[in-house]
Amino acid sequence: MDVFSRYAPFVQDFIYRNQWQSLRGIQAAAGEAIFGTDDNVLLAASTASGKTEAAFFPILTLLSENPPATVGCLYVAPLKALINDQFLRLNDLLDEAGIPVWHWHGDVSDSHKRKLMKKPSGILQITPESLEAMLIRRHSELPRLFGDLRFVVIDEIHSFLRGDRGMQTFCLIERLGRAAGVNPRRIGLSATIGDPEAVGRLLSAGTGRDTLIPRVKALGMKWRLSVEHFYKTPPQAAEAETAAGTPLEAEAQPDEPVDDHAPAAADPGFGYIYEHTKGRKCLVFSNSREECEEVTSTLRGYCEARHEPDRFLIHHGNLSVAYRESAEFAMKEDDRPLTTCTTATLELGIDIGKLERAFQIDAPWTVSGFLQRMGRTGRRGDPEEMWFVIREEHAEARAILPETVPWRLLQAIALVQLYLEDRWVEPPREGRLPFSLLYHQTMSTLTSQGEMTAPELAGRILTLSPFRTVNQDDFRCLLEHLLETDQLQRTENGGFIVGLAGERVVNSFKFYAVFQENEEYSVRCDSQELGTIVKPPPVGDKIAIAGRVWVVEEIDQKRREVYCYPVKGTIPAYFGDVPGDLHTKILERMHALVSQTETYAYLRQNAAARLASFRREAAHTGIADRPLVCLGGRMYCLFPWLGTYAFLALERFLKLKCAKRLGLRGFNSARPYFMQFSMDADEEEFYFILKDEAARDFSPEDLLYPKEVPIFDKYDEYLPEALVRRGFACGVLDVEGMKARIRQMGPRWML
Repeated sequence: MDVFSRYAPFVQDFIYRNQWQSLRGIQAAAGEAIFGTDDNVLLAASTASGKTEAAFFPILTLLSENPPATVGCLYVAPLKALINDQFLRLNDLLDEAGIPVWHWHGDVSDSHKRKLMKKPSGILQITPESLEAMLIRRHSELPRLFGDLRFVVIDEIHSFLRGDRGMQTFCLIERLGRAAGVNPRRIGLSATIGDPEAVGRLLSAGTGRDTLIPRVKALGMKWRLSVEHFYKTPPQAAEAETAAGTPLEAEAQPDEPVDDHAPAAADPGFGYIYEHTKGRKCLVFSNSREECEEVTSTLRGYCEARHEPDRFLIHHGNLSVAYRESAEFAMKEDDRPLTTCTTATLELGIDIGKLERAFQIDAPWTVSGFLQRMGRTGRRGDPEEMWFVIREEHAEARAILPETVPWRLLQAIALVQLYLEDRWVEPPREGRLPFSLLYHQTMSTLTSQGEMTAPELAGRILTLSPFRTVNQDDFRCLLEHLLETDQLQRTENGGFIVGLAGERVVNSFKFYAVFQENEEYSVRCDSQELGTIVKPPPVGDKIAIAGRVWVVEEIDQKRREVYCYPVKGTIPAYFGDVPGDLHTKILERMHALVSQTETYAYLRQNAAARLASFRREAAHTGIADRPLVCLGGRMYCLFPWLGTYAFLALERFLKLKCAKRLGLRGFNSARPYFMQFSMDADEEEFYFILKDEAARDFSPEDLLYPKEVPIFDKYDEYLPEALVRRGFACGVLDVEGMKARIRQMGPRWML
């Protein structure tokens, strides 16, 4: 098919105006799939490959040739900022096409929404939470709004693959289709998909269609990659190696010139970032909002100490809309070489101009996150460029394993090597028992549609594809519990409606989201909204937000508002962050690094030295050869090299199934890296007892403590205890992954 000739004239004009010489491979393949079939389509291609245009050029052509009577295309994205960005991009494309583009989320004005409601048409861009709100509050309007819906585009679909939010999104798309009487084609877009076939199955569920996955020859990757390590105080690893007489290899990349006359940085890692962001537009990624605040305030302090203009911005989810959008606008439109310190909020495909370099403090939690963050750079023909900055405290002089393991350095190398060697990216997380989401969708459906009998409700809910693992008995158990707790109420006709306790839940705006949220306070200075924090300190104490420090003047507990004024200095921030989860594949690659001798060209001098020194230590301690290392006497350290949920299962297995036979005591763990304990058994007995207990027939629920109700997901508190326990044991704990590792355990294991 000559895809270009098939495009509508306004699309061809857009291509001519932008002086494109030819279509990219993904654009030609997407055109053939969308024009030539009625299947769903999954477009998986690298960042900045033109996936958005690849999907929308044929969609817009088809909509222009046969205009829909309602909204013709629904675009679902994980972030409001991504919707705002794509809204502007599509408006430019459709300026003369006569196809309107609407966006709908919490920051969009009511007047804009009213215009769509008055004349539904064109393309609607929305978040899952706003789509949930629309299904609840405007259910009777859905046929009029979406009765001729042809396409649903799910952008950054990889971000919907490993949690309840993704399953919620697919529930909503199915519910929308049923309410409006349509079965739109689904188009998934992502740059980081590890198992396209599994994602294709997920995309097709409930549609009765297959999913086409165009195979496009990947262009050669051009990366500029650097990993450097810093101790927070001297000496650095390379200096220690030199002092010990160990020869060092040359750096993979020469350092750029720095200002030798500038005041020394208090933190050498942050000082390194400060120097190497000069004169460039950069992003500095952190894994938490606390760390993002710390690095921003520190780098701004360096600017002040050196009498230089402040060139650092900040962007994370707890900042106000004004702060976030100001940073996005400045990065895109301001010609100055600015740097934005951010979390995952700028990880996805928001256009913030030509970025020259990305920095990553420590290592991200996923290969997908690494690729997304590096992919923010390298646009317009330049190579993608990522500089890892690994920061670590010196271990105490008499420290032993596990304190001496450079976990973040190993994690960074493992993420890079998994992709370089195997093109591996995290697959969809399957096998969950989504009881928390089951409660949410049950309450949402009753709120939007009113009274239903139990069979009617089961027919609406259990037929949604995310609930294929839930049986009738589970649902009956849930409904009985919700009646007992007044979440639901039975009518005189025998139907179900939302009860008084349930109304308090569903009437909150927080009900639209299925991800956990902290109780937050809005922070204000005069008329300026700064963002939100959790657990405000007493009046007179200081808080850190928006890259600065503020003194609390007043706290309005009723309105949950904190009033403050700015002061100088630095203090830690707190936003209620929790660590991410690591996949077992990453931990296994970290383990392989321990015993290998291979060096990597992207390791700079300190990083190469730190890896080399640890490998020598590992050879002496035996950590590479065996999972269990004696720390002296009866104290041991277990390195299982398991992902977060299999590690959690092993923790519980040791405590609940093996503790008595092992004589286990003093148990402590740093999930998912190591477990430390004392025991009466020796190493050989340890392996024997673990394998013996793992071979016995036991249920995953046996790894729960007596009377434990492990609240894991947002709405677990409203579930019957039996479902909470089973959902955690069978849907969260990776018991099979744990058993597989136990079968491998022993000296010279995993070799």
